[in-house]
Amino acid sequence: MPAGKYYDHLETRDPEAREAALMAALPRQVAHAKAKAPGFATLLNGIDPAAIDSRAALADLPMLRKADLMVHQRQSPPLGGLATIGLGEVSRLFASPGPVYEPQGRRVDFWRCARALYAAGFRAGELVHNSFSYHLTPGGWILDGAARALGCSVFPAGVGNSEQQVQAISDLRPTAFTGTPDYLRVLLDKAAEMGWDASSIVKALVSGGALFPSLRQDYAERGVSVLQCYATADVGMIAYESLGMNGPNEGMILNEEIIVEIVRPGTGDPLPDGEVGEVVVTMLDPDYPMIRFATGDLSAVLPGASPCGRTGTRIKGWMGRADQTTKIKGMFVHPSQVNAVVKRHPEIAKARLAVTRDGEADHMTLHCEVAGGDAAGAPLELAETIAHSLHDVCKLKGGVVFAEPGSLPNDGKVIDDQRSYE
Repeated sequence: MPAGKYYDHLETRDPEAREAALMAALPRQVAHAKAKAPGFATLLNGIDPAAIDSRAALADLPMLRKADLMVHQRQSPPLGGLATIGLGEVSRLFASPGPVYEPQGRRVDFWRCARALYAAGFRAGELVHNSFSYHLTPGGWILDGAARALGCSVFPAGVGNSEQQVQAISDLRPTAFTGTPDYLRVLLDKAAEMGWDASSIVKALVSGGALFPSLRQDYAERGVSVLQCYATADVGMIAYESLGMNGPNEGMILNEEIIVEIVRPGTGDPLPDGEVGEVVVTMLDPDYPMIRFATGDLSAVLPGASPCGRTGTRIKGWMGRADQTTKIKGMFVHPSQVNAVVKRHPEIAKARLAVTRDGEADHMTLHCEVAGGDAAGAPLELAETIAHSLHDVCKLKGGVVFAEPGSLPNDGKVIDDQRSYE
């Protein structure tokens, strides 16, 4: 069980020692993936693992994208031959939108998220109210397993049933919360509305979306210290914030035992520190290697070490998507989903999904070019039907507005993310 200021000694290693350890482990991981995962044996055919002992050599390997995972999994179900363990050794299987199937191995803290909780002030013996979803996707299980690895107890709240969640908070008095950035506000507001006491929650670790500065300040004014981590279902926890004297320190610290590259979008070529590019992750994981997994997310390396004393490389955190895929209320929405909505309704000549902030909540509106131009000229029933399709395809509610044919911008955008991340 961790004790003291840091989760373990790895966080304060000399940076050169950390890099040497990562590069020493890299050829072993490539060899392991080729030997034990048939999919990687094919992808890395002709590659000498012993030669992959530097970042320059790693950059010559092919990247693997979520779309590639879907192809591999269709050809060789269920995991595309990219796992080194069989179904009998998998603890759980999950389905993310796509669909993409992800395994959970049997190791404690499989997604390596416990150190992010520790950096956010979570400690053994505390009760954690976990509002990440336990349904289909691994979000709830990622934080559940991490909290229990720290010695915390977990209330598996999941998503929805906010009144029941608020009553449980009032009765059970958890000190810590995990969930998406804006859902804690939903619960705190609901508690105030119902007259329940939610003041026991004083710390939180959030993920699955952007934590906007105004929202973090709102939480601080309510007495809740909120940090965020950057994680995905495919590769687990990538980076996390740490606490300083006056709140979070700048940037996010890369997790230990992973190799992160920032590459020029569309090329896979590593960029100099400070330039914004796509995050590519190589996991030193024995069960699910994920060598050069391209996340589609944008970030950049920050200079220097964190004031907290952790010596790992820092990145600026999540800075948007390299493609038009957009995370809304913790869920990815893909351009293909918008096109699927359009195909259901021949009345739509063209559509564009606008993503904005409504107060401290994400909001999406589908702008549709239809005959008649605006809501006054097009049937109200059509707007309601399209809104239903939008919810059915994207699993999120959104508004629908009509526009004259030819009036939407001709810029290739299917999803227009208008939120500010400053």
